[in-house]
Amino acid sequence: MHRSLPIVLAVSLAAGCAATGDEVGGDTGTGGTGPITFATGRDTTAYLQPLLDRWNQAHPAEKVTLLELPEAADEQRAQMVANLQARSNRYDVLGLDVVWTAEFAENGWIIPLERGLFPLDRLLPPVVDTAVYKNKLWAVPYTSNAGLLYYRTDLIKKPPRTWAELREKALEVTKKRDIGGYAGQFLAYEGLTVNFSEAVQSAGGQILSPDGTEVTLDPAKARIALDFLIQGLREGWIPKESLSYKEEESRLAFQEGRLAFARNWPHAYGPATAKLGGKFAVTRLPGLNGPGSSTLGGVNLAISAYSKHQHTAQEFIRYFTGLENERRVLTDGSFPPVWTELYDDPALIKRFPYLPVLKESILAAKARPVSANYNQLSLVIASSVAKALSPPYTESADDVAVSMKSELQEIISTQ
Repeated sequence: MHRSLPIVLAVSLAAGCAATGDEVGGDTGTGGTGPITFATGRDTTAYLQPLLDRWNQAHPAEKVTLLELPEAADEQRAQMVANLQARSNRYDVLGLDVVWTAEFAENGWIIPLERGLFPLDRLLPPVVDTAVYKNKLWAVPYTSNAGLLYYRTDLIKKPPRTWAELREKALEVTKKRDIGGYAGQFLAYEGLTVNFSEAVQSAGGQILSPDGTEVTLDPAKARIALDFLIQGLREGWIPKESLSYKEEESRLAFQEGRLAFARNWPHAYGPATAKLGGKFAVTRLPGLNGPGSSTLGGVNLAISAYSKHQHTAQEFIRYFTGLENERRVLTDGSFPPVWTELYDDPALIKRFPYLPVLKESILAAKARPVSANYNQLSLVIASSVAKALSPPYTESADDVAVSMKSELQEIISTQ
């Protein structure tokens, strides 16, 4: 799952515990050994505990306890923020959505790590970038993710490479059969931010500068991205019920045969195989003039600044992100690993045929806006796009794009 992800309500950040920009990037030393707690989103595939048991058997004096937070990323973040603002030492290792690095680092909630302790050169480069903020390493990549286009091979002879081809094929299928054309995650939450970001990137634009200090959203590019989605809704090849879709709803719609095309994360591949057998495949997301650009998802592991056993936490992260454990992350948990070589393993490709396409998608993907105020940015993006996509489409794409840029600039200016 993109662990991206959803964000329906912005959780205000208390200033009392926040570090200033000058304070970010203190000493990288870690100290203290003993039992630790690993706080992360709910394990929906029950793969985590056996991996933790392997560590616990080898480290009886430094056992790790799994603390499962809610499945929704916005709720995970809310609980972590409340804990860290209180300077609680309850959490030692934090499973952070890749978009939280800047916020957690800027507020002094996590500690910087020594790069040389981790085999970063063997990991997927875009994934490593999500763990770096202000030229310091604040976390270690654990799982990655990128959006893929799922399509029905019994209905579609050749997958689309462009939006125009997607529209043409979706219209053709919907006219011949009682089936929806295309859907993504279009409810007003983090998933909509992701889908819109991908559309903007796939039209040749970007929302923020790489360092997150400037709004670079070109209203013309934003309008093109919005028009792509609005056109689909107006013409019916994007079903209107998709405006209520999150990842789970779109996954079910595709695997139950209600969609010819669906944008989703790799986690949907296994369930689709169980339901559709060999009647589907995946490819890169289409774009305006060729293959598009996905949004990076995934989870990074960080150490709480308030942990009393930071050395144990560091060694646990080294173990948990190691090559053999990462292999199990894929084989046992079905989550995309972060080690580059695993995507080229013939045995794994035979078992997980989507790996080559996923590797291409990750390498071509872009991170969401890097900002300590990401929550507020995402809320503005999702709510603005939701207005444009809501019937009877009285909000023009141009007006929405201009208004969105203005609101984003206001947030950036307060950083």
